[in-house]
Amino acid sequence: MNIIENPSRHFYVFTNDHHKDTFQPQEDQELVNDYNDRCIRKACCWYQRHLPKEKFVFLTEDAENKRIAIEENIITFSVTEYVRNLLNNHDVEDKLAKNFTNYASAGKDIFPAHKSLVKLLEGIRVGKLYQGTYRASRENYLEGYVNVEVLDEPVIVQGREGLNRAVDGDLVAVELFTKEEWTSPTEIVLEDEGQVDGNIDELLEKEQEIKKAQKKKDEIKPTGKVVGVIRRKWRQYCGILEGGIEGVYQLFVPSNRSIPKIRIETRQAEFLKTQKLIVTIDSWPQNSRYPHGHFVRALGKIGNQDTENEVVLLEHDVPHCQFSEEVLSCLPKLPWIVTEEDEKRRVDLRNITICSVDPPGCTDIDDALHCRDLGNGKLEVGVHIADVSHFIRPGTAIDLEAASRATTVYLVNKRIDMVPELLSSNLCSLRGGEVRFAFSCIWEMDQDANILNTRFHKSIIQSKRAMTYEEAQITIDDKSINDDLAFGLRGLNRLAKILKSRRLEKGALVLASPEVKIHMDSETMEPLDVEVKKLFETNSMVEEFMLLANISVAEKILADFPDCAMLRRHPTPPSTNFDPLVKAGTHLGFDIQIDTGKNLAVSLDKAVSETNPYLNTMLRILATRCMLQAVYFPSGTLQKEEFFHYGLAVPLYTHFTSPIRRYADIIVHRLLAVSCGSDSTYPDLLDKQKSSQLCQNLNYRNRMAQYAGRASVAFNTHLFFRGKLQDEEGYVLFVRKNALQILLPKYGLECTLYLSVKGNESLFEYDEEEQTQKAGDVIFHAFDPVTVRVSLDSKNIQHEKFLLQLVKPTIEGFSVKPLSELQDKQDMEVKDSNSTDHKRKAKTDGKNRKQKKKK
Repeated sequence: MNIIENPSRHFYVFTNDHHKDTFQPQEDQELVNDYNDRCIRKACCWYQRHLPKEKFVFLTEDAENKRIAIEENIITFSVTEYVRNLLNNHDVEDKLAKNFTNYASAGKDIFPAHKSLVKLLEGIRVGKLYQGTYRASRENYLEGYVNVEVLDEPVIVQGREGLNRAVDGDLVAVELFTKEEWTSPTEIVLEDEGQVDGNIDELLEKEQEIKKAQKKKDEIKPTGKVVGVIRRKWRQYCGILEGGIEGVYQLFVPSNRSIPKIRIETRQAEFLKTQKLIVTIDSWPQNSRYPHGHFVRALGKIGNQDTENEVVLLEHDVPHCQFSEEVLSCLPKLPWIVTEEDEKRRVDLRNITICSVDPPGCTDIDDALHCRDLGNGKLEVGVHIADVSHFIRPGTAIDLEAASRATTVYLVNKRIDMVPELLSSNLCSLRGGEVRFAFSCIWEMDQDANILNTRFHKSIIQSKRAMTYEEAQITIDDKSINDDLAFGLRGLNRLAKILKSRRLEKGALVLASPEVKIHMDSETMEPLDVEVKKLFETNSMVEEFMLLANISVAEKILADFPDCAMLRRHPTPPSTNFDPLVKAGTHLGFDIQIDTGKNLAVSLDKAVSETNPYLNTMLRILATRCMLQAVYFPSGTLQKEEFFHYGLAVPLYTHFTSPIRRYADIIVHRLLAVSCGSDSTYPDLLDKQKSSQLCQNLNYRNRMAQYAGRASVAFNTHLFFRGKLQDEEGYVLFVRKNALQILLPKYGLECTLYLSVKGNESLFEYDEEEQTQKAGDVIFHAFDPVTVRVSLDSKNIQHEKFLLQLVKPTIEGFSVKPLSELQDKQDMEVKDSNSTDHKRKAKTDGKNRKQKKKK
């Protein structure tokens, strides 16, 4: 519809059903499709009479419709015929969907046949088959699982027969094996190194590896095989062509490791191998190792920063087109001024010392704070949030666009705004020294951070200063600064420590995930350095008051809107999710209790080691991975006990504090405004079903935004390491059957150190029960410190990966010497060479002097 409505594309719509020369009544017993085809042919005849013949052609892929059209003297072609008769058609011909009906792989079927849809549905109805969504493993291309709603655990599928041409996201039918045949997830890390010719020898060899892998008795899971596909979830995929392949048949390698390689046909492979591409799947025959597809379009040169950003956004379904004229027309006109009417409706707080504290370079400042002494041992503390809902009214084009985007997406050197920049970085941003509209949550507290009363209202503020976390920390620590701003920050920091202590006592979790900061060259936009973000006390200070504001607002809107308050819950993870954490703790001599969040928090606090100061952080990283995703929901769709937020250990929570970058917060602002009498309600705000649909989109977009941010960091980290060779300190995070997962804290990286390589297959012994790898006297446990050499393997540009070599501990025949020793040796060789050159030069100079004297 967007293409058709674009006037520059010259599309026209002919309303043939309402035209006297083309209207056709439907005949008795005539099928709808046949009637539709007849109407189209009638319209074609009208066009042929009114246009010169060379200006008209009817395109159809329906063979029967085409046959009848030709009989009726309509100029008719299939799309393929039409494209192949165009001049210089190679780029367009590549974009045709390919059938590959003549394709054969050694004349054999590689995969079992899929059951018909009728048989699948019948099997599901009688309970012989189960329906679920297929999810591919990112670590092992011959393994995946099917999420079945009616089963407690996902069904493992392995090998060719198990996966049977399912692609990540497909809705499939799975047949369960008998319990004796159930297996456990494999510990093997496998990457697909197959080629376009479809040779399956490597496939069979890898399948045997999986079958030989020992089953962990305590990790046996339901196992089965995919017997058919109910609905494909194929989409357009970003990636590159595999290198080293000649001819018209090429292998496309998707960026997403969960998607198999795709076989395409192209006559412009030489050019396309320099480009990032979009490819779509057309079919996956039984006799082909890979699905077949076709080229859609090129995105730009491989390695180009803008191209990579585009890939990240497309792969994670992030809406990132320019805001339309319709959206921009909703923006206020500049210069923007505060009217008398605005002042009457709001509480004027411009005389209070308010400041914002954010990361460096932040332009979308949506929260500010204040703290002042009221006397009698009482303090007034305020959280002031940008009043975005003042500028974005329900049902307008800008509101619909913000609801669709749902969140701002942060890449390393780019930000995809949820709302136009005039709002996000200007009129809604609580910049220092500028008058802004806010929604304020204000508490009266005693000196022990107990809340005496709470009030909410729309306000006018003027932030005294926009500070970074570091600047705020310096102000707090510098005792020579004693102005109102410093007093307010010190009061906020002291109260925040009390609030945090109280939260932790109730069982709130302190988890960890290494957040990475990438320093960019301002001119070339190349990464200069990668480091884990430094945190200050002020980070925690701001976090505590944002949490408190969110909790206070949640209580208010639920009281006033028991059926349609937008809340946020964090479900309690099933106990099986904690298995890796409990096992790791047991191996280290720690008893990790998981029966309640409180006990988990206490267990993690106790799990410390004097010899390994980073051990506790790694346990918390592992605990983070055991968690379920927090989600938005309307209050009327769940029971009250399900509102609980597990990570924060609070019964009620919402999002109120970031409306510039989260649409959920805008909805919460609207609910709160109605509660306070600052605004009126509207039908969709109180519609439980529409709220539920909105929450589904918010949850999806938030998840994709997180993944996009991580992918952007990963790309730039790879860029930083290109051409570098470094020895780094790390820790074993997981022990696998053929590898060690290594965490490099300095860069927040998790990489794989492969143990099973040619020449040392028998060097290591894997102990499944103890989760260890042994080589001679060296035994690797989870969380052991190691030194590894890090380099970037760029042979596969699409899936560049970090190549690790063990430096310490030393294992004969496997470890490499430290770079420092190699450098010393190199320096010595250079020194010796220089010394020899000096002696040679002295000898030559002596000869020359003798000859000169002789002369």
